[in-house]
Amino acid sequence: MSTLEVKVPDIGDFKDVPVIEVFVKAGDRVKPDDSLVTLESDKATMDVPSPSAGVVKDLKLKVGDKVSEGGVILTLETDGAAAAPQQASAKPSSQSPSSSPSPAEPPAPGGAPPQPTGATPSPQPSAASGRASAQEVKVPDIGDFKDVPVIEVFVKPGDTVKADDPLVTLESDKATMDVPSPTAGVIKDLKLKVGDKVSEGTVILTLEARETAAAKAPQEAAAPAATKEEPSTPPTPPKEAPPSRPAPGTAGASGAPIDEQAFKAAHASPSVRVFARELGVDLSKVKGSGPKGRILHEDVQQFVKQALSGGAAPAAGAGITGGGALNLLPWPQVDFSKYGAVEAKPLSRIKKISGANLARNWVMIPHVTQFDDADITDLEAFRVRLNKENEKAGIKVTMLAFLIKVSVAALRKFPDVNASIDGDNLVYKRYFNIGFAADTPNGLVVPVIKNADQKGIMQIAQEMGELSAKARDGKLGPADMQGGCFSISSLGGIGGTAFTPIINAPEVAILGVSRSATKPVWDGKEFAPRLTLPISLSYDHRVIDGAAAARFTTYLCQLLADMRRVVL
Repeated sequence: MSTLEVKVPDIGDFKDVPVIEVFVKAGDRVKPDDSLVTLESDKATMDVPSPSAGVVKDLKLKVGDKVSEGGVILTLETDGAAAAPQQASAKPSSQSPSSSPSPAEPPAPGGAPPQPTGATPSPQPSAASGRASAQEVKVPDIGDFKDVPVIEVFVKPGDTVKADDPLVTLESDKATMDVPSPTAGVIKDLKLKVGDKVSEGTVILTLEARETAAAKAPQEAAAPAATKEEPSTPPTPPKEAPPSRPAPGTAGASGAPIDEQAFKAAHASPSVRVFARELGVDLSKVKGSGPKGRILHEDVQQFVKQALSGGAAPAAGAGITGGGALNLLPWPQVDFSKYGAVEAKPLSRIKKISGANLARNWVMIPHVTQFDDADITDLEAFRVRLNKENEKAGIKVTMLAFLIKVSVAALRKFPDVNASIDGDNLVYKRYFNIGFAADTPNGLVVPVIKNADQKGIMQIAQEMGELSAKARDGKLGPADMQGGCFSISSLGGIGGTAFTPIINAPEVAILGVSRSATKPVWDGKEFAPRLTLPISLSYDHRVIDGAAAARFTTYLCQLLADMRRVVL
């Protein structure tokens, strides 16, 4: 065993980059490429991965610390033979011939992809030639990522751009990145649109350099039909945007359109811009709390909360899509200390993130809840017997595992419940990924069992146990919580008789489960003791009507009463 210092890799010319998340603590065991910390520059969020497997011995930093290239993150006790070359590979290949002198941003392989800060142009023509010649602007080195989607296009043919003006925004699984213009000039031909997928070397557009454009200016001025071009004219946003984001320039709930120029000028990273567009927030109206007034994710979330509650910070919810038009009363401002002793504690990061989503979902989705009772007398007896038989395997089967399995069967029978609204369309999913609410010390998270239709009860129970353990340890990754079709929130282990769970958008329904109880049930001849399980189905009334919801819960109860129906 040897000790290895893990350092901040090459992150370009950036200095004092803040640490926004730390994934490990002393004593944790990590595998190669496990994320250790997340850094956030003005242009990208990037993970620093572990160069080798080992045990974290000494953590050198915390959230809020600022680091630069070469700063020590932690010491790792590892097998010395593999440590040195892996540590070297943690640095990005920022010395490639196509690198731009502008700052590049990307940590190690397996971390955030490189942040393009200069595009890869084809050889430029000589300005002295006076001939109009365009250069191709291509997607620069973005690491090993392929087929990265274009989520925003900032320009159109005819636009005049300056050097380093953003042309398009790409979004990988780990970071959002702008591709800037390599030089000033005029856009001649745009080769892609929002939704297209690109890789390194893909042509984005053709650009006529400023020198060439200047040479042509007198000729264009003499032409009667020539269009006057203002060099200072900023890139015009595209008319289309991804379905999940409000189109640039569209009106927020207050009726005022988002000021695209002010949005673009706001001091925020690309990831924050994407987050703001998803919520319909005009960044020009958000006050940043980060270094030098930089707008953080938390600032956008706070803006949403204040707008939805009618708070005074955003004027009547300006810039919020959906909630601000409700004209709610302002949130009461109370000095609680006047009435007795108080203690203020900051919300956990999970609660900050989920709070804004829950408020949006509750306000924007017309919730209706259908209640029912399922007879699980026979199923509970089978579950107890199953656990006894598999005691040595170490897998504990809970009622939730059965609920996941019967939910898949019910979703097959009622496909509307396995759909999502996308604009004016209803998207029907042919896969069955079931999320389940997991209680953790820091708040509620929803891990997802993928392809639950292809797994048996024992496999579902084992996977639930593994995901629940990761949730409690704070080690769930984004992929563990994405792609859900339907969610289940079970409070059976705690208590209660019924509740109304909030739908997890873009899903259209969620199942709530309360504590089972033995009740006298009339069987036609006499009352008999039966173990009943209260269930609560909250559903989106835009997609599911009351009759369909009642049929869904009735069918679910039939399956729970007799699991043999699942195989029919």
